[in-house]
Amino acid sequence: MLRNCLIIVAAWLALGTVMAADDPGQVLVANTAADGPAALAKPAVESTEEERIKQDEEKRRFFSYSRKGLQISEEGKGRFSAKVNIRSQIRFSSPFQSAPRDEGDFSAIEEGDLRFRRARFKMEGHAFTPWVKYKYEHDLVGTRVLDARMTIGKWEWLQFRFGQWKVDYSRERMDSSGKQQFADRSIVNRAFTLDRQKGATVLGHLMKGTRGDSRYYVGVFAGNGRGFWTAPDKPELDHGDGSPMLMARYQWNFLGRDVGHSQSDLEYSEEPAAALSFGAARNRSRYTRFSSSGGEQLDGFELGQLGQYSLRQFMEEATLKYRGLSLQHELHWKTIEDNVNMTTTDMIGSYVQAGYFFHYLVPRIPKQLEFGARYAMVDPNRIAQNDLQKELAFVVNWYFYDHGNKLTFDTTRFSLGRTGAEDLRDTQVRIQWDVSF
Repeated sequence: MLRNCLIIVAAWLALGTVMAADDPGQVLVANTAADGPAALAKPAVESTEEERIKQDEEKRRFFSYSRKGLQISEEGKGRFSAKVNIRSQIRFSSPFQSAPRDEGDFSAIEEGDLRFRRARFKMEGHAFTPWVKYKYEHDLVGTRVLDARMTIGKWEWLQFRFGQWKVDYSRERMDSSGKQQFADRSIVNRAFTLDRQKGATVLGHLMKGTRGDSRYYVGVFAGNGRGFWTAPDKPELDHGDGSPMLMARYQWNFLGRDVGHSQSDLEYSEEPAAALSFGAARNRSRYTRFSSSGGEQLDGFELGQLGQYSLRQFMEEATLKYRGLSLQHELHWKTIEDNVNMTTTDMIGSYVQAGYFFHYLVPRIPKQLEFGARYAMVDPNRIAQNDLQKELAFVVNWYFYDHGNKLTFDTTRFSLGRTGAEDLRDTQVRIQWDVSF
């Protein structure tokens, strides 16, 4: 129901912007009043060349296209706007597609993988007034709705968001896959992300431009992952247990400058921008992890009964951008309580990532070229011994047009600890072209 409403609203906005700035019905009334009833019987007069040129100019006011996508807006009144684009990621991976997590993954037959990793249709803008914003995103590969949300924000310090989207919890997951520094997120993301959920959030930007510059997010969600609520007459499709997911995040921009959700310092920040953030979440459901596919299970856990797993999570993160340098770091804790088997699992994970445009040190190096590195680790069970997962990655990016058109080459060394044996190790190579139009 919510998804259908949001889709209808988004489609209606695009249709409304195609129409002339004034209501056609009002134009008809005005002409009728001016010419009288006899005017209705007059044959239509062909438009002159000047009128056609004028009409073309008016259309151009409503539609414009750039490398950021198709822009649709209502001239003058600003009641409606839309930005429409399609983003695709073509990726070659070898010798495996995704990060290995167990012995079977490391011993699998090695082969290359070439595919459209992502293909997305996006539309966002505002409706009725600039402070009522919407966003819709559809996965063309998986044929599923990813984002469908509305944000009401007349005041920066107090805004409301509802629908389905990525929970505003950890920066690495909140950053769009099209604005990442590496071809994919770290191994930390899979274990600790809250991903997309259905719900509502109160958020705001406080003390903007001062040392107290900060952002806050407090949300309540269904807690069963992506996908819309099922009908009450079909309990076999119900993935929730009535216990909401609660989430809170606080971001302190302690240098007085906000840090946007885009990796790499493409803007070459003349002044340093940095943030320190903290978050917490709790949930009870049949799932132990979430992804764009919805609720899922971590390795070693089976699909549970309704409300079988209670999750408690905490995280700390830091980020910095300054003169071509970008740094980011996250530290996560997660506790999973199995309410059926009466067991508790404690997890911890962390990563640190850096990127730099060496052109600013050595002008001969092209300005579009960026180098980066990342180290990440996940301990899936702090009680168990020798099960540590690690990755060490390096990346080279060539930006044709910022994140809107870039070529990425990265290589990652994965390792998995084992009891009574040497760690398993393997290296992955990826080449990816990410383009939006």
